[in-house]
Amino acid sequence: MRISKGKLTATALIFAALLVIAGCAAGEGSRFGESPAGFWAGLWHGLISPVTFIIGLFSPAVRIYEVSNTGSWYDFGFLLGVAVIFGGGLKAGWQSKSPAEKEWDEIGEKVERKIRRGIADWLNEEKKGDDGEWKEISRRIEEKIKRELRDWAEK
Repeated sequence: MRISKGKLTATALIFAALLVIAGCAAGEGSRFGESPAGFWAGLWHGLISPVTFIIGLFSPAVRIYEVSNTGSWYDFGFLLGVAVIFGGGLKAGWQSKSPAEKEWDEIGEKVERKIRRGIADWLNEEKKGDDGEWKEISRRIEEKIKRELRDWAEK
């Protein structure tokens, strides 16, 4: 099996990018007299957290979260970075439905109401002993299910 030159180049670039990102990952605390990590470091560590999590599974030197930090501001930056990467749950709230989707939702609601009303009427008629149209529908559905199951079993 041959690997194309383009795929090999893309794989090498991805590997190099992962190494660069791992080099910027949170570590074991302040090194060489560095000041504690602040908001911007927390933001960066949140952004690269999926990568550092995977690398951290295999390397004890790489951590997701910097232990030596400034406290609340680092935490805020970290959570903001994680929210940016994973969507933050706000994405769904900002998307509005297209007119076609709204129309299908409206049709679905009307069909659901009609089916519920039909079932309620059917149950009320059944108590009276008169199934009417719903009995015929039930018979047809049962026949179709039997036919489909038979066809499926014979394949």
